[in-house]
Amino acid sequence: MSDDSGTGRALGRRHLLAGVAGAGLLGAGLLGSGVVDPGGGDGNRLPVGNGGDENRLPVEVSTLDAVGSTAGNARVPTASTPTVIDCFATWCGPCVEQMDALGTMHDRYGDRAAFVSVTNERFGGGLDREDLRAWWRENDGRWTLGHDPEGDLLAALGADGLPFLAVADAAGSVVWTHGGVASAETLDREIASVLP
Repeated sequence: MSDDSGTGRALGRRHLLAGVAGAGLLGAGLLGSGVVDPGGGDGNRLPVGNGGDENRLPVEVSTLDAVGSTAGNARVPTASTPTVIDCFATWCGPCVEQMDALGTMHDRYGDRAAFVSVTNERFGGGLDREDLRAWWRENDGRWTLGHDPEGDLLAALGADGLPFLAVADAAGSVVWTHGGVASAETLDREIASVLP
């Protein structure tokens, strides 16, 4: 993936694209996120996210040992289970706001649907695993916490900013996506629509 020859390090294509996508999401997150859905917005009722590629789902992400989560790997969406997917970042103010509605929905549907929150932030510099766990505790996270530094899940969903939410049915098809903060009412409606 990289060239450690005397001429310097060259990023592989995948790393370069992930970096560009991350920079785009950073800019979109700072400028375009935080659109609040007062409860009436439908988001996108599409089989795939905003230009996402459902053929790239499921994506396997690493998981952290944190409240409600164990270290290892997780398939997103979860096999044979309706899945609520939350893409977030610790630096994203609207992502903190989104955690309240997610917590309410987890309390209501956590026994019938899988919940996973995934960040593509890279560890190093100012962020490590303990920082991420602390953010999770501070914001009352209590379901699967995933880490996808390559941004594969964001790309598969076609995420264009943060927070970015998706709901998949038990067959693994993404039936709803939403960029920005979604209300508890909207999440309730979308999650209920995929439950048996």
